[in-house]
Amino acid sequence: MLVVVACAAGPPVQEMSDARQAIAAAREAGAATYADAGLRAAEARLAQAEVQLNQRMYWEARRLAVDSKDAAIDALLRCRSLREAGAAAAPDAPRP
Repeated sequence: MLVVVACAAGPPVQEMSDARQAIAAAREAGAATYADAGLRAAEARLAQAEVQLNQRMYWEARRLAVDSKDAAIDALLRCRSLREAGAAAAPDAPRP
């Protein structure tokens, strides 16, 4: 049991990577335009996670990284939804 706890207490390398990738995917999808608040929240949580990581507060860094990834995924999904809604509305829009 002690081995499991010791492994879980290490740096959250995978969680940090997952958060960075989710933020990059959200940015690439256009979240800065369609879901800016969610993207900024994800970026802020990742920045907080990095501070905690540097202070060797691994449990808190892990939690913040997971929260960051979740926020980025939410921003990505919101962005996609809004883009699809805009695309669906576009054919009905009057043409110049």
